[in-house]
Amino acid sequence: MTVLLKPSTLIPKGMRVEQIDRLSLFKSTDELGDRMQTLLDRKKADILTPEEIIELEAIGELDEIFSYINAAIATVKR
Repeated sequence: MTVLLKPSTLIPKGMRVEQIDRLSLFKSTDELGDRMQTLLDRKKADILTPEEIIELEAIGELDEIFSYINAAIATVKR
């Protein structure tokens, strides 16, 4: 049975808020960004474990959520 990793579990250590102009935007921490890059490199080398595939998917989903929220914030602030 495959256990899913919820993107929300990554938020406590993987999210930071960055002030850009007058906007407060959600960003991944350097640590989470580095982990994503490591997993992408392992994927490219075709050596990801099943657990790492799940982790990469969760980080990618969290990145999409941040992008969506940031776009909404930017739209409202205009």
